[in-house]
Amino acid sequence: MHSGGLLFAEAIMAIAALILLIVRVRLSPFIALVLVSLALALAAGIPPTGIVKIFETGVGGALGHIALVVGLGTILGKMMVESGGAERIADTVIGFFGPRRADWAMMSVALIVGLPVFFEVGFVLLVPIVFTVARRLDAHPMRVGLPMAAGLSVVHAMVPPHPAAMLAAQAYHADVGLTVLYALIVGIPTAAIAGPVYAKWVVPRLSPLQPVGAEPAALHDKPTPPGFGITLATLLLPVLLMMAGSLAAAVATPGSSLDASLRFVGTPVVALLAAVLVSYWTLGLARGMSAEAIRSFTNDCLGPTAMITLVVGVGAGFGKVLTESGISGAIVQAVAGAHVPVLVLAWLIAALMRVATGSATVSMATAAGIVAPLAAASPGVRPELLVLATGAGSVVFSHVNDGGFWLLKEYFGMSVADTIRSWTVCETLISMVGLLLTYGLSLVV
Repeated sequence: MHSGGLLFAEAIMAIAALILLIVRVRLSPFIALVLVSLALALAAGIPPTGIVKIFETGVGGALGHIALVVGLGTILGKMMVESGGAERIADTVIGFFGPRRADWAMMSVALIVGLPVFFEVGFVLLVPIVFTVARRLDAHPMRVGLPMAAGLSVVHAMVPPHPAAMLAAQAYHADVGLTVLYALIVGIPTAAIAGPVYAKWVVPRLSPLQPVGAEPAALHDKPTPPGFGITLATLLLPVLLMMAGSLAAAVATPGSSLDASLRFVGTPVVALLAAVLVSYWTLGLARGMSAEAIRSFTNDCLGPTAMITLVVGVGAGFGKVLTESGISGAIVQAVAGAHVPVLVLAWLIAALMRVATGSATVSMATAAGIVAPLAAASPGVRPELLVLATGAGSVVFSHVNDGGFWLLKEYFGMSVADTIRSWTVCETLISMVGLLLTYGLSLVV
């Protein structure tokens, strides 16, 4: 393996080459990511016999989760669109908040839906509503899509019982109740600035592209639209099941049958599968939709997700190469001995790990493991605020090694440049504003 400085240079060159191949050469992101990942592994000194195995491990680790989540979430979204349920929710949301505040409404919905689920799950659940609201308002989908994504990202990084935030809270021995309170104080204004406020400025500067999958794919006689209550209940069913799984330890004896059952139904795959099966009745058969139409919708909607899923997978493979090449270790060594406040150090390590690996969860876990011993020796720093600072650092500068980057790009049909201009900057705003508000809160609590 190479020295730290050389590894940094190689990583920067790899990212630059990847952007050049996609933006200038117009190469498919899937092919570009595979090429650059293998080339970076060779340049970083990974033995050629192990390169493909490392890359495949990264791809497989991501697809094992993402492929099932995207597939099941897409089917649920298709049922919402074809049944008229998405339009029903859109009409209700617009009617309650008003057309001018639809972006704030989507941010608020995302903050609630995103509590027990990972970013990708919340995204595929809510994106059909985003498309429907955008059509209703005749607006660019990112006008409401970016606030939705910002809300999901803030919850992912900062608010227990989300798994990533809970992981950091346990490492720092933080009080979960106080962490939630402080996370809401910091997270809500952070999501507002990075979501609706920033979207209002940046969306007029994006290319007016029609999003992929924005319109229903099939023409048919629409069944009787479901009511708002039953549609919302179907949408929130996987959220409630995953919430039950996360609370298993609080309501059941560890190791008991009830504990095992709650954890099983609370896994994203089982929860989404249950919601899909329920939607076949509540949004389909009960509304007069035929079984043949349901099967057709299920089969038709999966095809367009293939490229999205593959790109997310190879993006994870690129992140795995960055990690295995020693770049993550070099980052840790470079900042571990820095003489900076513990709160800022937690943010800095998480931020650098995020840039190197693309994973917010990995960044939070690594940073919390490094900073926790230092925090124990610094009694003046509240552990709850360390959770927020670590979470803020873990979402900075989402770029080509982050699966969320490609989800936004492919679902909304944006160019790489527009994705950087919108999503990457949004994530960086969440990180910077979150750190500033957390640091300010540390001065008064």
